[in-house]
Amino acid sequence: MALAPDPRANQFLAALPDTELQRWLHELEPVNLALGDLLYEPGATPEPVYFPTTAIVALLHRVDDELPAEIALIGAEGVVGVALMMGDQSLPSSARVQCAGAAFRLRSEVLRDGFRRAPMLQRLLQFTQVLVMQMAQTAACNRQHSLEQRMCRWLLMSLDRSAGSELVMTQALIAGMLGVRREHVTETASLLQAEGLVRYAPGCIAVLDREGLARRGCACRTIMRREYERRLPARVAL
Repeated sequence: MALAPDPRANQFLAALPDTELQRWLHELEPVNLALGDLLYEPGATPEPVYFPTTAIVALLHRVDDELPAEIALIGAEGVVGVALMMGDQSLPSSARVQCAGAAFRLRSEVLRDGFRRAPMLQRLLQFTQVLVMQMAQTAACNRQHSLEQRMCRWLLMSLDRSAGSELVMTQALIAGMLGVRREHVTETASLLQAEGLVRYAPGCIAVLDREGLARRGCACRTIMRREYERRLPARVAL
């Protein structure tokens, strides 16, 4: 897999003034993130931070002894490890690669230094606001909507951050993102396939009808998209 040649493929970095980005060019390291890679564990200090370009990273949170569930997705619009800038020295959630792809990583101390400068501060606060909104909306979705609606929302949000219509994804990883058993994933995906909305096979799920999937899903994705577009206008619209 080819590495992204330009940090501006990450919309967070692209929105920074050139003078600010120039400070980081020699510090940004291109990396390939593999499907299922665990970037952070709960309680760990996020080091380094990641700026996805084609990869998608899911934040997962566990409550008591329940299975961990996805609370947010981060793609080319943002940065993974932003909690450091909010004064946290550790993360309450884990970060796992949901879709393999490219990213740039940066030592967290470099990001902390940039946070002290006004242009960086403004952009980071904007992204943090929409990330918190996504977490809150996802929590409400997980509580109020059916598994079928949640899977439709999750598939579309994943494709919003992907260049194609297929997701290379194991059954176990999908179950982990949605916080359900693997057999429930198979049952729900089979229902969507029977309706001609997706094509499901072990290790891969392809969306055949995005509009149909949106109609079967809930309004949560639309709510999140509108907030992203309002607060982060200088980016590729989700």
